[in-house]
Amino acid sequence: MSDSTRTFKGKAPKLGLHTYIDTSAVMIGEITLGNESSIWPLVAARGDVNHIVIGDRSNIQDGSVLHVSRATDDNPKGHPLIIGNDVTVGHKAMLHGCHIGNRVLVGMGAIILDGAIIHDDIIIGAGSLVPPSKVLESGYLYIGSPIKKARSLTEKERTFLKVSADNYVRLKDEYLREASQ
Repeated sequence: MSDSTRTFKGKAPKLGLHTYIDTSAVMIGEITLGNESSIWPLVAARGDVNHIVIGDRSNIQDGSVLHVSRATDDNPKGHPLIIGNDVTVGHKAMLHGCHIGNRVLVGMGAIILDGAIIHDDIIIGAGSLVPPSKVLESGYLYIGSPIKKARSLTEKERTFLKVSADNYVRLKDEYLREASQ
């Protein structure tokens, strides 16, 4: 365990291969971080009352908050937070008990609430609010508060989703190299 990762009720974060967690980030409890993924400065991730899974090559940028919802009589499984592969989560986003597919860009300051399902290949505009249990269909740009489908993604935007994740893998590698010197 490092200063950035903490055990809670006997459950500790599990880190994949070649991951980067900034020393100012905090990851507590039942969290699984996939291979080649990165957690940037001032991220707070609490897998305390449910679990968090972050896929491969995903990046959670500065000041983002990741949390979950506990099990209740009405919702016996609660709401874990599941983030797919090649996901870019912009600065100061708040993700709470939602499910995010693969190749998704969550814009800066966006808020995604309990039970929301974000399918693959989506861009969520900066400052958008995804209400509880909202389902976003694959292949679109969504914007607004509350969020609305704006238009289909262009082929260039679809390609950019993977490029964005790849850029953060390279940046993460630079940080790891510098830290090892």
